Amino acid sequence: MQKYCAHLKRKQAFKLWQNGNHAEIIYSNSFFYQKLDYIHNNPVLDMTVAEPEDYIYSSARNYAQLPYLIDIIKETQGWVTI
Repeated sequence: MQKYCAHLKRKQAFKLWQNGNHAEIIYSNSFFYQKLDYIHNNPVLDMTVAEPEDYIYSSARNYAQLPYLIDIIKETQGWVTI
């Protein structure tokens, strides 16, 4: 396991996140909601909570109109075309 953490600045024996990112352009409402559902369902798949809105730090609480800790800007009616 040490060889996987050799590039990190701090000395540690494990790594939580994978290398890299896979940024994608949000090109439609359906693609936006697909990614939003994926993010909201991560704590459910991890068996941290039973429902997405049960996770206190999730924006799923905002969409479910429950008390929330994080302010979000909800997707608006139309997309801006550049």
